[in-house]
Amino acid sequence: METNRSRQVKSFVLRQGRLTKGQEHALETAWPSYGIPESNQMLDFKTIFSNEQPVTLEIGFGNGDSLAQMALAAPERNFIGIEVHTPGVGHLLHLVQKHQLTNLRVMNTDAVEIIRQRIPENSLDRVQIYFPDPWHKKKHNKRRIIQAEFVSLLAKRLQTGGLLHLATDWQDYADSMAEVMQSSPNFCTANPSGEAFSPRPEFRPLTKFEQRGLRLGHGVWDLLYIRQ
Repeated sequence: METNRSRQVKSFVLRQGRLTKGQEHALETAWPSYGIPESNQMLDFKTIFSNEQPVTLEIGFGNGDSLAQMALAAPERNFIGIEVHTPGVGHLLHLVQKHQLTNLRVMNTDAVEIIRQRIPENSLDRVQIYFPDPWHKKKHNKRRIIQAEFVSLLAKRLQTGGLLHLATDWQDYADSMAEVMQSSPNFCTANPSGEAFSPRPEFRPLTKFEQRGLRLGHGVWDLLYIRQ
């Protein structure tokens, strides 16, 4: 179990929001089957999913649309999504019920502490963090989740050959992510050219927000890195 007495970066900014009736219903009816409750125990993925398929962890899945699409398209993989925003959790659970996604589980909490305390080492096949809060003001950059210490923590949870996939639509954050990843002794870029950025892989769906941004000429940067 890892501890850090210094000020810890969190994976989220708490945003309150009202639940729709559909989200509330999904939380009540789907959470007992698809939610992972709070505990001090290490997660046993084999027990959680009743199989030994590779596990993808998504940190901060928003409303869950893209994560649900990924789980639907890849039944041979297991997915765990962590999100602090309860309405987003409710929406994803609604999608889980709608599509009967038996390969997806949900957590409603801070991802950083879960990774520190409950994710076993060498247990994940993939970690994905899409469009994290960019903290675009320079004085707030230190709050960004993609920093060397956190990347080192993720490396311990990933299996050798596992994938860390990052994406952002803020170029300054993309450059910062690239600097962190290129400096990490635990990862190498998945781009054969050696470049920090890679084309968006087919398995990452385009969100409506992203599609709108692309139409307006906004850039999106994907970083795919292999655990060495």
